[in-house]
Amino acid sequence: MPQDRPPSVDRLARSLDHVGLPMALLVDAARQAIAAGDPDSAVERARVISRRLLAPVINGTGVLLHTNLGRAPLSWSQNADYSNLELDLDTGGRGDRQRGIGMLLAQACGAESAMVVNNCAAAVLLTLAALAQGREALVSRGELVEIGGGFRVPDVMAWSGAKLVEVGTTNRTRWEDYAAALADPGSDAALVVQVHRSNFRLVGYTEAPRTAELASLGPPLVSNIGSGLLDSRCPWLTGGPPGWLDAEPAARQSLEAGASLVTFSGDKLFGGPQAGVIAGRADLVEACRKHPLARALRPGSLVLAALQETALAYLRRDGEAIDFWRMAVLSTEQLRSRLGAYEGLQATEASSTPGGGTLPGVEIESLGVSVAGDCTGRLRSRPRPIIARVRDDATVVDLRTVHPDDDAEVADALRQAAAQPSD
Repeated sequence: MPQDRPPSVDRLARSLDHVGLPMALLVDAARQAIAAGDPDSAVERARVISRRLLAPVINGTGVLLHTNLGRAPLSWSQNADYSNLELDLDTGGRGDRQRGIGMLLAQACGAESAMVVNNCAAAVLLTLAALAQGREALVSRGELVEIGGGFRVPDVMAWSGAKLVEVGTTNRTRWEDYAAALADPGSDAALVVQVHRSNFRLVGYTEAPRTAELASLGPPLVSNIGSGLLDSRCPWLTGGPPGWLDAEPAARQSLEAGASLVTFSGDKLFGGPQAGVIAGRADLVEACRKHPLARALRPGSLVLAALQETALAYLRRDGEAIDFWRMAVLSTEQLRSRLGAYEGLQATEASSTPGGGTLPGVEIESLGVSVAGDCTGRLRSRPRPIIARVRDDATVVDLRTVHPDDDAEVADALRQAAAQPSD
């Protein structure tokens, strides 16, 4: 018998218009479906394309800085206007995109100067390239860590052109280990580098010099604090620092202890967009600014504008304006007051985590709501996906990472999920 003639690509693509994609992408989905001999799969193929695009989700996991969900939540928008990105409004001449944000960040963390690149790995790379290219940089063996995506500190140092000198052992490094390396007749060390182990814990028989001890060695000390806490006193929080921040290194205190430079991320505890900050001695920051890599690693105006708004919130001491801190310091009583929106659903104790490669092992008492079974797939398939966790054969949404404005939507989604079979 003759086979049915396949449908027209154009006709099939036009039937997918309700998916909301440009026609070129709908044509791709139609062609793939026809080539597979399954024209009916075109709708699902188009939806798969749509779900690969960036879109807002609701974070019900309790992980405040969820790397897969963009780390720190950030509310920022601007009109389609030009800006004085590189224009000096006083002289009318060429300006410096780093000038304004550098001033704000330096003020916020007590530095002489500061600048911004596109992430923390770039900040470390630029610092080493500008200050230690072709020379030695001393690092403890216990700090040769691997960060997300498989990037390792030794690799970053190699790309920078600095010569890695390992000191101490994996679990114990002493001031004397650094001093011995510096006393070597062949040493030409340009920097001592301190790397905060922000994404794992080293416990047991361990030892590491304090920042002030390393600063006394002689060469400039670059302290990569990573997660971006500006000040251990948290003056932007009316209640002061939460207990779970104990022992987390902060930019201001690291500089006060003698670090010449600090480097950190913008989208972790700082609560802003993805960026890398270099702050500290003015001459060292200037050397980084003048290095050719600085142009390749510089951020654009949208990132700088969002970073500026976050820095201004810190200087106003307005922690409520920074979404990460607003969520992080919610009490369980405040979370419990929202349970009225979740009437009919099971309240449950929960433990939030900072996440994003910060504060490993730290748990923050929280509150969630749950439904029986694994409904996570159904929640992810919603027009605005809800990302939840499964615990003890139940789907749990942690209210700490859900914005109160989204409570009604999340509650309705959970009730619908509870009324259907589990995934």
